[in-house]
Amino acid sequence: MHRFYVDRVDGETVSITDTGQLHHLKDVLRLKVNDGVVVFDSDGNEYTGAITAIERKQAVIKVKASKPARRSQIKLTIACAIPKGDRMDDIIDQLTQLGVERIIPMGTERVVVKLDDARKEARLKRWRTIARNAALQSQRNTLPLVESVTDINGVISQSQDYDLKLIPHLTGERKLIKNVLTAARPKNVIVLIGPEGDFTPEEVEQALGAGFIPVSLGDTVLRVATAAVAVASYLKFALSE
Repeated sequence: MHRFYVDRVDGETVSITDTGQLHHLKDVLRLKVNDGVVVFDSDGNEYTGAITAIERKQAVIKVKASKPARRSQIKLTIACAIPKGDRMDDIIDQLTQLGVERIIPMGTERVVVKLDDARKEARLKRWRTIARNAALQSQRNTLPLVESVTDINGVISQSQDYDLKLIPHLTGERKLIKNVLTAARPKNVIVLIGPEGDFTPEEVEQALGAGFIPVSLGDTVLRVATAAVAVASYLKFALSE
């Protein structure tokens, strides 16, 4: 059945009022009254129901059954330097499909893209829409938290609650991620993904001082999007039980 997202479900009926989802339901899928659908809320709970009314500004669904949220075994945060063009859109989409819980678009010294407040707000709105659509497509029951654009100093200063902190970069002494994971079974992980020109030595030093572990992603230099997806894929696979 087709899936839709709402902030919360109260009682036996729920209304889909989001214009994008309503358009998808009415004009793309052409669903009708009595068609079955699945709805999930901000807590990851899932509800099966049937459409009882389709109006201009809402679709009403009667809830017939519910399932509690499926909790991930690992909470993964990816703080990713913003690449040029619209490649961050693809990064958000793919990290959502992989089950990343928190995504932080990150500014670093060598990030070329410079956004004013208005463009940051517009990008954030678009990224959150992309994340929601990717969650629906991948049948994920929770939406990732897509944060506002944050500079690397802010990300590092707010990293004290993670039990594993990784910074892949290109020079100096680094460890393989698989060797890092043999020493612990972390549940709350953050990874910093640098820009095409890598982190500056000062940024690396700051991260190491805050407890980040320097790691290598192999013998080749990866693009930002490739690095983000490769790290998320490996960690989700390696830490699943």
